[in-house]
Amino acid sequence: MPKPLIIQADQSYTFTDYFRLNFAPSDILGYFGVTLHKQFLTLPQHPADLDRVADLQQRIESSLPRLSLTSEMARREFLIAPVLMELLHHTDAMLNVEYPVSVSNLLKGTLDYFLRWRNTTPMGVSSQNFLVIAARNEDLERGFVQLAVELIALDQWIETDQPILWGAVSTGTIWQFGRCDRVQRQVTQALTLYRVPTDLVDLMRILVGIVSNE
Repeated sequence: MPKPLIIQADQSYTFTDYFRLNFAPSDILGYFGVTLHKQFLTLPQHPADLDRVADLQQRIESSLPRLSLTSEMARREFLIAPVLMELLHHTDAMLNVEYPVSVSNLLKGTLDYFLRWRNTTPMGVSSQNFLVIAARNEDLERGFVQLAVELIALDQWIETDQPILWGAVSTGTIWQFGRCDRVQRQVTQALTLYRVPTDLVDLMRILVGIVSNE
């Protein structure tokens, strides 16, 4: 019997469609000529203390016992959005919510959160891009597949000399990072998970480090 096609080239797919596919993540990315690796990564980290993060951690800790987080909207509004708002406080990034991308019929949809930051250096102007998606149904594994596909689309969508694209998938209480090597055509799934509010300080240092290109 012929091997079933993972992706139907004559059909149209949005990013969330890849969340629903039951094929192996490596096979889905392989269709786009990208390899998938899973490993512990040394992530960029902002070295200095970040003011206000302890206050945010305390507010989330006090609110969690009284919050119903059974919907994706609730997790996005009360857990993911406050973290990203805090990130804006510590960086000069611009945040786009529900950012539309259309590379082709196979790579299109909206990015939940897309951050862009430009930095002027003696070598010229460099740009940094970072995306965050909310894991549907709190499914981190399938959510990472969607993140990886969005990174593949972003690689073709943006005009930047940034060799590495970073992203994260979050359930609200758990964050996982992904790295896309644009030259090697490789996506790496970081194995370390960061929990909110327990690991919020470490999480914020990583987010600031990535967005600020430290």
